[in-house]
Amino acid sequence: MMSLGRRIYSGAVRLMLWASASAVCALLLWLSGCVLFRGVPGLSLELLTSQESVLHGTVGILPAAVNTLFVIAVTLALVLPLGVGAAVYLSEYAPSRRLAGAITFAADALAGLPSILYAMAGVILFCSALGLQKTLLAGALTLAVMNLPTVIRSTQESLRAVPRSCREGALGLGSGRWHMVRTLVLPASAGGIATGCMLAVGRVAGESAVLLYTAGLSTAMQDFTSLRGMAGASGATLTTVLYLYAKERADFAAAFSVATVLLALQLAIHLGTALAGRRRRR
Repeated sequence: MMSLGRRIYSGAVRLMLWASASAVCALLLWLSGCVLFRGVPGLSLELLTSQESVLHGTVGILPAAVNTLFVIAVTLALVLPLGVGAAVYLSEYAPSRRLAGAITFAADALAGLPSILYAMAGVILFCSALGLQKTLLAGALTLAVMNLPTVIRSTQESLRAVPRSCREGALGLGSGRWHMVRTLVLPASAGGIATGCMLAVGRVAGESAVLLYTAGLSTAMQDFTSLRGMAGASGATLTTVLYLYAKERADFAAAFSVATVLLALQLAIHLGTALAGRRRRR
């Protein structure tokens, strides 16, 4: 039995929690509804399967969609092994807590930097110093550097959530450290790793400042059939095409259609990542 004041306090806290959750859900539904309401009527097979042509008067986003998938794939291929490996080192192998603390502090500081700073660093390092020019590869490398701290911190927190008794039990049964990490710690941390992956994908798919400076604005289809073609491909992604339509051309109907495609792409990637993480965890 609780006192009257305790029951009132508990009810007020519960009401505040429900109100906060309802506000977040309502905001998500409102934003998605606004985009879908104005973007779905403009969707067509021609928009999704063709490229833009001034001569023929057509509007197509197929090259931008392919460029977006290419940037996401290259960024994840770079950032996931590096981020997960760095997190495993900091949590399981770091010889000094001071060193691990310093690296963690640096990762937290880098995660909070504005994306425009990463864009300028990408221009200096990848576009100029390494001679990649404005290409999708330079944009993907810059996005990998930008998302590396996020993946490190999310994976590190997930690794810390694994009980220490599990590690001690595995080591006590004769398991090596790497065998213990590979067969016990990493599978138990699959949910956190999937969360870091989803955060990275969301930031990559929604980033525009970095790609405007490092990847170019071409709306033509690029050649991804060879390594030379992939290294020299320059083009716009869905976010930069959305910027072009909304800001430069004031074509808000096409902009909302692109936003709808981008919303559907992010939802599909997030659902796929969540399902893969759940299956790995099982």
